[in-house]
Amino acid sequence: MSLVLFRRVPGDSPVHRLWAGTKMVAAFLISLLLMVLPSWPVLGALAAFLVLIGVVARLPLTTLPRLPWWFWGLVLAGALLNLPIGTRAVLGFLQIFAFGMILLAASFLIAWTTPMGEIAPALARLGKPLRRLRLPVDEWAVVVALTLRSLPLLLEEIRVLRAARKLRPRTGVVPRADDNPLVDILTAAMAVATRRAAELGEAITARGGTGMLTAHPSAPGRADAIAIAIVVAVCAGSVGLTLAL
Repeated sequence: MSLVLFRRVPGDSPVHRLWAGTKMVAAFLISLLLMVLPSWPVLGALAAFLVLIGVVARLPLTTLPRLPWWFWGLVLAGALLNLPIGTRAVLGFLQIFAFGMILLAASFLIAWTTPMGEIAPALARLGKPLRRLRLPVDEWAVVVALTLRSLPLLLEEIRVLRAARKLRPRTGVVPRADDNPLVDILTAAMAVATRRAAELGEAITARGGTGMLTAHPSAPGRADAIAIAIVVAVCAGSVGLTLAL
């Protein structure tokens, strides 16, 4: 699978210039509509809309993750398992699959067009009303931002560990029955992640603490209002199409 998942793709499109909070609100509206009305017209309209956003953002086709063959094999197996139940069961399975892929695509579009440094300030601004309830909004925003930033690093570490294990010379010793390569790689990955977390914590403390991660000024503009209006119009149009059919 391609590792260009939670990394920004360089560009200067209208989508790239939008405020990070606007993209998160748009993704929330799309997910809310899918949970309330996951019909085929809604799924088709939202899928076409996300493809259009990718075109406007000038994202190359190489950005799309290359899913392994076994992933599509599992999808085919799921459809075949539902086939004896009836055509409606197969369509329901495909509907759930499309539901999940659209949500993933919306999330990836945010990551591909938004610098990770803008996620925490946007989350902190969106959660500003919750501060009146004395909720740790800034801490939540920092946790989400650091998780999104660290996930590609962790995936890269696992990839390096797998390559290092394959290159390890064979000693001629017969492996034990309880040896498990997956356990070895996960154990090493946990050790590396713990070390990186400690280094990251020290770096954040040296730069003024977690408050500096949410102090970056960010606010929506006129283009963001237009973008939200377009998303609302697409959602309303897909609902109207469903009711019409």
